Amino acid sequence: MTEQNLNLPETDSYDPAASSLAGSVDPTVMAELLSIRSSIDNIDATLVFLLAERFKATQKVGFLKAAHKLPAGDPGRETAQIARLRHLAAEAHLDPAFAEKFLNFIIGEVIRHHEAIAEDHQAAQASGSADAARAAEA
Repeated sequence: MTEQNLNLPETDSYDPAASSLAGSVDPTVMAELLSIRSSIDNIDATLVFLLAERFKATQKVGFLKAAHKLPAGDPGRETAQIARLRHLAAEAHLDPAFAEKFLNFIIGEVIRHHEAIAEDHQAAQASGSADAARAAEA
């Protein structure tokens, strides 16, 4: 259900030492910078895999909602989640406004996916109903 960019470079071509600063910074500073960036790269990879798992779960929610003709969005749940994440962000010393923007982006994507799942489900039901009607006529 998620869109894929097939033009992305392979991870084998990624150079963790790539930097426009190379050669113009003291080598010990550059080594420390690359060490910190390595940690950032690991965190980014973890975030990608966590988001993938999150979207797998929300996709299941989308199928359940489509099967029971429930709306794609749930404003009460969304409001509660935003409040919860703002609180968690404040506790973690992360800007709560940033956390809210990030969650709103994710919620928007989830709703878009749920709407697409519902459309696919409706189309499949309509096709199934047409097939059943043709079979009954035969």
